[in-house]
Amino acid sequence: MIQAALIAECNRLWPKCYILPKRKPEVMSVSQRLCAPESKALYQRVSALVWGTPDRWWFVAIVHEREASGNFKASIAQGDPWNERSTHIPRGIGPFQSFVDAAQFTLRKLPPYPAKWSDWTIGGVLALFIQYNGTGYEDWHHEVSPYDWGATNVEEIGKYIADGKYDPTVWDTQIGCAALIKGMMEVDSSIKIEGAAAA
Repeated sequence: MIQAALIAECNRLWPKCYILPKRKPEVMSVSQRLCAPESKALYQRVSALVWGTPDRWWFVAIVHEREASGNFKASIAQGDPWNERSTHIPRGIGPFQSFVDAAQFTLRKLPPYPAKWSDWTIGGVLALFIQYNGTGYEDWHHEVSPYDWGATNVEEIGKYIADGKYDPTVWDTQIGCAALIKGMMEVDSSIKIEGAAAA
């Protein structure tokens, strides 16, 4: 899916998206962990180094959760230990001196190059998250990506169970980026994303 179409689709889905009630406690628990002062401070440091502002810390936090379950010993690139050479895609990066160094490298040097991203509206942000994970769901399976929409009413069945391996019968149980945005905005009112409050 071309970038403009992906942004438009995210803008269309966001206003009708809500966290599934049965998943809300889990989403809020993770959101509170990501917004905890110690975690937020590290994410702000990465944001300031990459974009020149600490205000995009929530983006770093959500990628960290999706890729590494919020483990500060793991890289936001793919969840491998940042102090070792990575074995999962993207393979062969690292080792790094710290979580911050690994995160900075990932956001600057690896596709989809979030450091260069210009559309920080809600549609642009959700499209960037999808591109971070890959557009295989949209391109090959004609469904929305659970990477964004997991734990919401928008999610559809089907999941990549490993790099390049898709199973149409599997439900992705991870919390999607859209749900995390909603949860984190409830926890931390300092998070501002253009167009997000309209939902």
